[in-house]
Amino acid sequence: MNGDNNQDAPAVRLRCDGAVDEASLAYARVKIDAVVGRSGLPAVTGEVRIVRAAAHADLPWSAVAELSVGGRPVVVTAEEATGHEAVDQLQARLRRQIDRAAHSWDDGHRTAAPPWRGGTRRSA
Repeated sequence: MNGDNNQDAPAVRLRCDGAVDEASLAYARVKIDAVVGRSGLPAVTGEVRIVRAAAHADLPWSAVAELSVGGRPVVVTAEEATGHEAVDQLQARLRRQIDRAAHSWDDGHRTAAPPWRGGTRRSA
């Protein structure tokens, strides 16, 4: 089964592969939106894939996020025994990586260098 669930946030697409139920997709959408929908973040676009593989007995669930945060690529993966665990692990890893990307975001949002580092002096 291939499915798309991109009604809530068109900038970040949620896809599934395998026997992924609607409850797991809804849970994933809430968790992903909580991370990418935070205020103060640069534009976040990309795709999150939730996969349930029948061939992997130990860790059948995997989640992969391939996002662009303010133009910086962010790729995060997680593999777990259940869909909720995989999504929770993906959310935690994604939050850390997005925070790093947002911190280094350079789109005219940095403060000017102080005069002793070669910046210009501003008049008050």
